[in-house]
Amino acid sequence: MEAYRDQYATLFNNGKKVVVIGISTDADTTQANWARDSGFPVVFASDPDQAVAKAYGSADGKADTRNVFVVGPDGKIAARIMKFNVLSADAYAELGKAVTATLPAGSSH
Repeated sequence: MEAYRDQYATLFNNGKKVVVIGISTDADTTQANWARDSGFPVVFASDPDQAVAKAYGSADGKADTRNVFVVGPDGKIAARIMKFNVLSADAYAELGKAVTATLPAGSSH
């Protein structure tokens, strides 16, 4: 998960005009403490009952299922990556492309 933090500027456009929300089954208090202690600049959300995962068809009963939503400048979900593999470089490349696709033409990534 440190890749989220370490690649913030490149993957998440430094938080400008785009929001990335990582959702997992981890408890909200656990996530808040972990994100604060590790200096994460991105948003994490808790889905302990996998309600969000079920709504988007990615629930598989595993506690480690992670979903990532990219919210564009208009405030709407522009992309979703279901069952995001935090250990895969390809997953971060896919996320970077999703973020770039939400940015207005001519914006630098």
